Amino acid sequence: MMFYKKKRLFILMISLIIIVGLIGFSLRERTDLTIIEDFIHDSAGWAQEVINKPIAFTTGVANNIKEIRNVYRENQQLKSSLDEIRQLEYENQELTKEIDELKEVLDKSESDFLQNFEAIQASVIARSKDQWFKQITINKGTQDGVQPNMSVITGKGMIGKVQTSSPFTSTVLLLNGFDRTNRISVNVYEEDKETDSSGFIVGYDEESELLLLEMNDNDKDLEEGQYVFSSGLGGIFPKGLEIGEVVDVEADRYELTSIAHVKPSADLEELNHVIVIDRSMTTVDEIEEVEEQTEEDES
Repeated sequence: MMFYKKKRLFILMISLIIIVGLIGFSLRERTDLTIIEDFIHDSAGWAQEVINKPIAFTTGVANNIKEIRNVYRENQQLKSSLDEIRQLEYENQELTKEIDELKEVLDKSESDFLQNFEAIQASVIARSKDQWFKQITINKGTQDGVQPNMSVITGKGMIGKVQTSSPFTSTVLLLNGFDRTNRISVNVYEEDKETDSSGFIVGYDEESELLLLEMNDNDKDLEEGQYVFSSGLGGIFPKGLEIGEVVDVEADRYELTSIAHVKPSADLEELNHVIVIDRSMTTVDEIEEVEEQTEEDES
């Protein structure tokens, strides 16, 4: 029994001596390696290469995916920022338009012309679904003094008249919805003449998007660029409301009267704030002009 124990101890000591010797032999500086060392060295390098390539590929793919996610996230943030900028630009543009329109309405309300009338300021709250560009609804009604047939203007000119009125809202018929039953007696301002030419706005040309003006006679002095104003005759529209500018003139087929197309001074499509004019305060000039016109008709 003791023999076997001594034998195993002896073998263990011999093995340790050999291992230490091999370690010392391998650690010394050498330029030439043994065949076994070359094999082990090459095998280890090849194994490292085989293992490192998939790891490097997987790491690269993971980094690329992470980078793509970052780029996508940044792209979404940029798109969101661009959408917000577009929205802000649109809101700023709309606010600028509304401010300009309010300034025009305010200036018009404070003008000397409207001092002779009661001006009721109102805002557009809806458009007619059936006649989108021909009727609007405003937020003032009979409680505010608005009555049917009152004239409605903006800071740039006349846009129509009140068609119906309820206690808190009213419907306005725009100029592009006028026909011969809603014709307007007008004067055409001519700078070099003592008296203005007269006629009627009798309707709206859908094709040209212009008002139709029929003169009372064949006025050869009527020409492009002259401005058309309400004459005050007829009992509905006050005198002096700007309606539009003459853009072309022609004689009717019998050459008895002149026919003209008039571009409205006010934008009938972009309407937010308007002024309703109460004509109950009739001026002396209008009364005298109506009397003169009546005498001429009787004669």
